Amino acid sequence: MTKPMIALVTARAARGTDYDMPPLLAALRDAGADACEVDWDDDSADWSCFDLVLLRSTWDYFERLPEFLGWVEQVSRQTRLLNPLDVLRWNTDKHYLIPLAEAGVPVVPSAFVEPGADAERAIDAALAAHPQAQDFVVKPAVGAGSRDAQRHVHSARAAMIAHTQRLLDASRSVLLQPYLARVDEHGETALLFFEGEFSHAIRKGPLLKRNEGSTTSLYAEEAITPRTPSADEMAVAQRALAAIPFPQPLPYARVDLIRDDDGAPCLLELELVEPSVFLEYADGAAARFAAVILQRAGDIPPPLTRRPG
Repeated sequence: MTKPMIALVTARAARGTDYDMPPLLAALRDAGADACEVDWDDDSADWSCFDLVLLRSTWDYFERLPEFLGWVEQVSRQTRLLNPLDVLRWNTDKHYLIPLAEAGVPVVPSAFVEPGADAERAIDAALAAHPQAQDFVVKPAVGAGSRDAQRHVHSARAAMIAHTQRLLDASRSVLLQPYLARVDEHGETALLFFEGEFSHAIRKGPLLKRNEGSTTSLYAEEAITPRTPSADEMAVAQRALAAIPFPQPLPYARVDLIRDDDGAPCLLELELVEPSVFLEYADGAAARFAAVILQRAGDIPPPLTRRPG
């Protein structure tokens, strides 16, 4: 029997920094697959040779989103792409938080500012909407790894306006959120799901420091520890997954939650494109993910564009 050929897609800048890559490659090979790591923008790659192409650490996609989405569409015509094309298009822009909130998912309060808008007016509206918030987060609607995201103290109005204006001047939509202070003590809870089934969870320590500039690295360094999610966190995560407007289950999803001022969990981000899945923090996680990938690789016939042999 021919071994299924699996591409785990990364970026040149992420090589050697994706800690999920070695255990997942090993688990896939142990399960009988021919798996390899490939850069998404490698012009020499023949994607039609793979039975399945899985996004893993394409962490520079937001810097050239049109090119990335063009690549996603091209690959989806040649072979099986995970997550699917429509999901990737939807989840690369944090405007997805709007339909999730409208569907009843508790979401961190979010306001979007579009290019051409008045930055000063937008910041004043956000400050007026959340007078009790001690800090605010300003970040791009399309971004990854906390790049260009910053936590500002409530009184730093001028700095927030300048930050927002800088992003708008670069034709980037901006997301404004009150900083929920419980994250400093409780951190974030990231829940990992494979094929719709809960696998494991981790705690991420707080990433954004007050009045500290945004990271200039590919991603901000994270303090990670295993965590058992609470019943209310599991319930919110399940609600978020159920509200995704695409066929379910998805082969992989990460739900990032923080607690609001009343202690209730709410959605910070729903990660469906290239999330770290923290395989080394849970026994058997790599094997569980590999089993899902191999099942997906074999459940449809090869695409028509696939070359024989």
